[in-house]
Amino acid sequence: MTYSVYTTESFEREIAKFSQSEKNKIRKIFLQLKENPFVGDQLQYKHLREKRVREKRIYYLVYKDLKAVLVIAVGGKKSQQATINHIIRNFDEYKWYLEKLLEKS
Repeated sequence: MTYSVYTTESFEREIAKFSQSEKNKIRKIFLQLKENPFVGDQLQYKHLREKRVREKRIYYLVYKDLKAVLVIAVGGKKSQQATINHIIRNFDEYKWYLEKLLEKS
């Protein structure tokens, strides 16, 4: 089963600062997520996951009911807990955001 992969605007702004090599690694991760969205490490909730790219972590939510993945943030170890807490506090907003993206596509 193939999943669709979407990103938030804040994630896009962050990766714009990355090197081409890092962007290529992220593209490969997106291809991996399309085939198996549960490939990364689980964080507190089954649908909240992270995938590491060297010292950075990509945070994403898996929506089985929508067959979609929403890539939310990228950050380092220092900001890990703050990022996870922010995502958890905004679960509903992220689902709403993804549903709006799906309506447009």
